[in-house]
Amino acid sequence: MERNEQLHEEAEEALDQINKKTGRNMPQAIGTAVLLIALILGALLFSIDLFVLLVVVFMILALWELRVDFATVGLHIPVIMLWICSAGTLLATYYAPYHLITMSLSIIVSIILVAIAASAKISFGNRLSLAVAGKLSNTDASARLESSFNHDGGELHHSRLSHVAVSVLTVLYIPLLASCIIIPLTFNGHPVAHAIMLVFLPALSDTGGLFAGAWLGKHKLSPRISPKKSVEGLIGSMLFAMAGAFAVFACTYDSSAWTTRWWVPIAAGILIGTVGTFGDLCASMLKRDIGIKDMGHLLKGHGGVMDRVDSILMSAPFTCALLWVTGL
Repeated sequence: MERNEQLHEEAEEALDQINKKTGRNMPQAIGTAVLLIALILGALLFSIDLFVLLVVVFMILALWELRVDFATVGLHIPVIMLWICSAGTLLATYYAPYHLITMSLSIIVSIILVAIAASAKISFGNRLSLAVAGKLSNTDASARLESSFNHDGGELHHSRLSHVAVSVLTVLYIPLLASCIIIPLTFNGHPVAHAIMLVFLPALSDTGGLFAGAWLGKHKLSPRISPKKSVEGLIGSMLFAMAGAFAVFACTYDSSAWTTRWWVPIAAGILIGTVGTFGDLCASMLKRDIGIKDMGHLLKGHGGVMDRVDSILMSAPFTCALLWVTGL
């Protein structure tokens, strides 16, 4: 009996050490990851249309998180207009016959409509106020102190142009980058393989960076922005993404592709590992500037939707361009 209790205590201590090294609740993170993988793979196996709809749903959730995050420092983005424009852009990009042209026109129209809505600064109900209160109550005091908005009246003195600028940035961050997840589903006849490369390789890269950084990380990559990021973690991110790219390549393309484009998985691993890490750093810089720890709380062990998709969104245009240029 005493032996079992001792083993239990040792296991708890080991788990606490792992959680401290990774900065996450690992059992929760693994459980959430398994559910997300099952959901995405189920959508892909059932129908590409369902996967597109899933992307739309995730982007809508991500926009709400950004709405709450910006509101904590008094910045307003017109979330309803952003929902309409984002859903319209992603669906039109997939279903319209001229995908790239449709995406470009949709983004231009979205920027105009969102800018007009942001300048009007209209809000509905008190749901946002409750969400902001909940966000602030769960935010570390140290994070709030590091916010660039941490000064008297800092949340009150924003010009109308500031709200418009943040809203336009949101259009470029969410619907534009998410459209680069949709575009590869429409060319070269490998939508499932492309979707896996776009969604799972950045996630695999994050996993590689997490474990390599936790166990081998000694040289800090950017200690001011993200103290846990390390050079060893970046290398781990590249290697894991590269291994995943080789696996997708082997399961999708024939021997002729291996003969002439064997280098593509290597390029994909380097691109996704580098850009995904840069995306994480950008998100960390935004969170630090606002004064929050996580973008949201919807995904247990991962934070919010934005905490999970930041590297996916940043990697998407580069992966899309690589697949397009190489004809894969």
